[in-house]
Amino acid sequence: MDFRLLGPFEARQDGQPVELGSRRQERCILGVLLLEPGHLVGTDRLIDLLWHGQPPASARGAVHTYIGRLRAALSPHRVRISTRGDGYLVEPDGHRVDVGEFTGLVHRAGGVADPAERVRLLDRALGLRRGPLLADTADDELRARLDGPIEELHLTGVELRAEARLALGQQARVIAELTPLAPRYPTRERLVAALMTALYRAGRQADALLLYRTARRMLVADLGVEPGMRLREVHRRILHDDHRLDRPDRPVYEVRVHGESLPWSVGGHPALEFCNTFAGWGHEPPLPGSEWLRGYRTLAVWAGHVGLADDVAVSRLLVLARRNPGEAAAALDEARALRARLYACLTDPDDRHAFDAVARAAEAATGTLVLRRDTDGRGRWWTDLSAGLRLPVHAAAWSAAALLADPRRLTVRACSDERCGWLFLDESGLRRWCSLGTCGRPAAQAPCRSA
Repeated sequence: MDFRLLGPFEARQDGQPVELGSRRQERCILGVLLLEPGHLVGTDRLIDLLWHGQPPASARGAVHTYIGRLRAALSPHRVRISTRGDGYLVEPDGHRVDVGEFTGLVHRAGGVADPAERVRLLDRALGLRRGPLLADTADDELRARLDGPIEELHLTGVELRAEARLALGQQARVIAELTPLAPRYPTRERLVAALMTALYRAGRQADALLLYRTARRMLVADLGVEPGMRLREVHRRILHDDHRLDRPDRPVYEVRVHGESLPWSVGGHPALEFCNTFAGWGHEPPLPGSEWLRGYRTLAVWAGHVGLADDVAVSRLLVLARRNPGEAAAALDEARALRARLYACLTDPDDRHAFDAVARAAEAATGTLVLRRDTDGRGRWWTDLSAGLRLPVHAAAWSAAALLADPRRLTVRACSDERCGWLFLDESGLRRWCSLGTCGRPAAQAPCRSA
């Protein structure tokens, strides 16, 4: 039997509509049970939902009567409502509920790398929604209590589809879909970033910048926070007419530098960006494509991109790597090992072994440092070319030591999405996510762990 809750309540058997429950309360109870098939829903919760915390004295008996009528109506269709203790559940006996299908499709889409397949899955998922949850059955107060997680997942699906369409060069579709939503959800930074990118690609730079100003004003006024790194980065690139935003064949979080794919800088410090060259730290086995440092050439280009090496040093490293591939591979392995230790001591302050390993690497790096005058007249420590192919390793170790000795070390946070875990500075103490969505699906609603 098919149950449709995403819109007016419908029940169908072999494509034909089935009338269930002559009373609205009966359909409400069935809808609540179907939202959690196979899970017990207590009688007290059903009473609280149906009467909004002000039940009549006869409420418990009424619920029992409604359940009895529903059982009689459902039994010819092999749908069972079981009693367990002081509650009820719909047995998951193979019937289909559109909410479950919707949830499964959105999560599947989040794990798909191909943007065309992601759009296909999300089209199916979002097409299941015919209107508000239980549109003709639940009143506004009940819907507000039940629909929060579904509405959040719906919006996340819209954002994921928009990003996938940007990767396919379909900015016109993104503008058409997101423009009506932006005024309703001005503080959803992922939605705003996707729409700003689409507007910029469509030649509407002024509209994109106006959208950013509106979002920033709402974030500051309503939440007391500035936009996250991702949204600020889109804004910065639009201001500078950055061609990297105009690449429909790349994910919005990917940067192409000297032909190499690098993740966006979201951490706020080179040492954090070093850790963020591996997405999905908490996921075993590692997610496909999570390793950004795929070869030594990428490591060298990344070091230049985050300012740990100048252009002359990067060019020299690329030449040396071609001449000495074995030595380059060994340096890459050393960099990855350092990265793992650094991530460990940043996310677990009690990991003395990891801290000591990073400290030894930083001490080794001091022998390769030279002080040079920067363009603004200040002195700056650089890793000398004499370090050879290990230059990026020494530079990353020195940057790591600087962060570990910096008071901002106490504001390092890890994205609480279990499939992400990227690090970022949060001096406001209010952010929970890295705001990048590199894992391709929304983070679970859990507090960000301190790093």
